[in-house]
Amino acid sequence: MNDDRFDSWKRHPAEREGIPYDDAPPEPVVPASINLPEITPKGIVLAVVLSALLAGANAYLGLFAGMTVSASIPAAVLSMSILRFFRQSNILENNIVQTAASSGEALAAGVIFTIPALLLIGYWHSFDYWQTCVVSLVGGLLGVLFTIPLRRALIVDAALRFPEGVATAEVLKVGSKQRTVSSGEFRSLLTAALMGSLVKFGESGLRLWSDSVEGMIQLGRSMFYGGINLSPALMAVGFIIGLPTGVVVLLGGVLGWLVLLPLDQWLSNPASAGSGVQEAKTIWSQHIRYVGIGAMLVGGLWTLVEVRGPVIRSLRQLILAYRRERTFEQGALIPRTDQDAKFPWVLGLTGVSLSLMVVVYHMVLNSVLASVVLTIIMGVTAFLFSCVAAYMAGLVGSSSNPVSGVTIATIMITSLALLVILGRENPAGPAAALLVAAVVCCAAAMGGDNLQDLKTGHLVGATPWKQQVMQVVGVMTAAVVIVPVLSLLQAKYGIGDVSSEHPHPLSAPQASLMAHLARGMFGGTLPWSYVCLGILVGAAIIVIDRYLMARNSSFRLPALAVALGVYLPLKLSAAICAGGIISEWSRRRAPIKRASGRSGTGHSGVLFAAGLVTGEAIMGIVLAIPVALTGFWPSIGANPFQVVDAPVWGGWLGVVGMIFVAVSLYRASVRSDIGLNG
Repeated sequence: MNDDRFDSWKRHPAEREGIPYDDAPPEPVVPASINLPEITPKGIVLAVVLSALLAGANAYLGLFAGMTVSASIPAAVLSMSILRFFRQSNILENNIVQTAASSGEALAAGVIFTIPALLLIGYWHSFDYWQTCVVSLVGGLLGVLFTIPLRRALIVDAALRFPEGVATAEVLKVGSKQRTVSSGEFRSLLTAALMGSLVKFGESGLRLWSDSVEGMIQLGRSMFYGGINLSPALMAVGFIIGLPTGVVVLLGGVLGWLVLLPLDQWLSNPASAGSGVQEAKTIWSQHIRYVGIGAMLVGGLWTLVEVRGPVIRSLRQLILAYRRERTFEQGALIPRTDQDAKFPWVLGLTGVSLSLMVVVYHMVLNSVLASVVLTIIMGVTAFLFSCVAAYMAGLVGSSSNPVSGVTIATIMITSLALLVILGRENPAGPAAALLVAAVVCCAAAMGGDNLQDLKTGHLVGATPWKQQVMQVVGVMTAAVVIVPVLSLLQAKYGIGDVSSEHPHPLSAPQASLMAHLARGMFGGTLPWSYVCLGILVGAAIIVIDRYLMARNSSFRLPALAVALGVYLPLKLSAAICAGGIISEWSRRRAPIKRASGRSGTGHSGVLFAAGLVTGEAIMGIVLAIPVALTGFWPSIGANPFQVVDAPVWGGWLGVVGMIFVAVSLYRASVRSDIGLNG
């Protein structure tokens, strides 16, 4: 029953790529010979609740900052804290809960990067519930189904690091040994959530201070802008992703705002120089952000080139693994910890998902040929980009998932196909391209998250097919609740475009990027000179990064991270980098060795950061409810939380609050690292 080709691939795939891998992975906490309850009624209920909660929180964060964070660790802590009140619970049940919960937040990331773009291009005036639900559900399902055959290839055989999956497994192991998570860790998570929610209430609810501190210096004919956003969530994001990534994102912001923007203004528009911060933002929006688009396109394509070998081997692995599985009698000889969902189920659900999208695309385009072509493009790109996301998650973690780059590539490929089939004059072309990109984006977002969770399950001894079932549960939950959350946020803050009703909307940087790209492809208004400049910038960054890699430098310049910095408002990049600085300070103050063998901050620091994100996001959604109610029922009257139109104390009170949050985050991380949990 041995297949030489299978075994030769299995021996050293990671070494042949020059990739760090776990050559001696630890034995699972629960051996394959032991069966513990995994999918239980209370676990399903808790998983659904946490999935909905974390999906809403990540939706807010993504629309606000253009970035999302993994929720696996806070989901694991919450699960252990709640299940401790039941007499019967175990590590595998906790793992099942966090698997579904993190799947919900991952799907939300895919949705908010693309679906709001349909509003920004004017195709929708409000979120269409059923189309959004179907698109997000299909994208999430494809992300789960397409990564099932990758589990053995990337987790068992290649044994990649999957740092976030390993960290989550360590949290679950600690909770299992203590019978519950420590009271100090749970209290830290709740304290951080309360702190984040109070800051958000003071800024957005009572309007006591502005959301950022900004300024501009005039030098000759050029302006130099600077600013920082006063958001605990952004600082927490920077803490979680670390200083190296935070610095790279800030470098992209410096390149865009302090180099390209002044140069562009000096060369092309000197007469308008000196008109203030708003002028700088206008030039950035109309010109410089397209440089970021070009750079992200190059970064996404380069990522595909880098992972072409593992993707091809994974396809071969799928065929070989299926042949091996058929040699066993009804799976009886396959260990419990190596049983994936059955291949016929994968094929059947994939067929149903693709058929649903044919119907959706036909509703938009009213063309059978175009609908079938779009579905084929969607299926192929979703599979390829799910593989890319899964592989990148194994190397550097889900936080570095190149979702933006692959979505940009999808929009451009789809737009070119539609231009050939339907022509430029079809008004539904941009919407159709965005709907294809939405499915692919959701699939890619799910791909990285799913493999992280399956890595956690592999370390604790979970049953893979049960995890895959709960990933589908998390996807279904998020698909149902995401539209009401988006509608609330739109009513309270507005999304993307500044208006008299919403002077400070959620910037939705990723969705705005996709909307501009889709409109530009079909309208012929895409400023290709700036896009081409971005392509050159992206290529130059790749060359520099390869040089750093050849020199074995510890500092790298991933093209997608730099491009994201060019595209993001500088004030967001600055806040993210500030969080990275706090992470580095705490690491140097009390360094520890992570399970993956790398130094880093303790997981209680990560929990505190996750609490800040969750607290601010939940308060942002809560503050949206009164505004939404006044829109649905005018008799209720004005929004009771909108006390004043302008901040009372500018931004400086917010600066004081952020300093307090930063000190608290630092202390929480240092305490956890030196063993003083609680």
